[in-house]
Amino acid sequence: MKSITINGSKRESVGKKATKALRNAEQVPCVLYGGEQTVHFSAPELAFSQLVYTASAHTVVIALDNGETYDAVLQDIQFHPVTDRILHIDFYRLFEDKEIAMDIPVHVIGTSRGVLNGGVLRKNRRKLRVKALPKNLPDFIEADITPLKIGGKLYITQLESDGFKFLHPDNTVVCQVKRSRLVVEIDDEDEEEGEEGVEASEGGEATAAPAEGGESQE
Repeated sequence: MKSITINGSKRESVGKKATKALRNAEQVPCVLYGGEQTVHFSAPELAFSQLVYTASAHTVVIALDNGETYDAVLQDIQFHPVTDRILHIDFYRLFEDKEIAMDIPVHVIGTSRGVLNGGVLRKNRRKLRVKALPKNLPDFIEADITPLKIGGKLYITQLESDGFKFLHPDNTVVCQVKRSRLVVEIDDEDEEEGEEGVEASEGGEATAAPAEGGESQE
């Protein structure tokens, strides 16, 4: 998984007054959990743009001005209800030998036959929560919709999960193709029956109709 480096400064004071001063200076107060000690630090708001405003998943390297570095993942973020500015971010520390739970984006690939026939693709899950060692965390999860006909569903059990496990029930639907008003649905059985009918008519004997006004003679 790709990693983003956040350069920050360790915070000595964590009171409301100090936090307000940081925000006025366009700094974001942050907390790193998961280790023996909780680490409080701050970083410029612009430093989080590639981490927060993206659909991709990333791990983070937190590099503090005192020389300390930590591997982490974003766990929670708070935005201002009016301005949408980042108010606070929580991180969780990564360890090579400890599994971590993380939301991973779903990338849809392939061309669904049901969509080609007029169905509508519905993406039920744009992200899936997985658990794995940090080195096994995927950048994204591929969902191949090629086999889906109209009414078909792609379940989480049909996705590859090498090196990680999904934290969802087995009946979780990732994508499905729903019927729309403009549908040209072709059924496999109807196609086969149509082909057999054509073959039968070609192999059968032709029967001439009697001419107009004529009488059939025995």
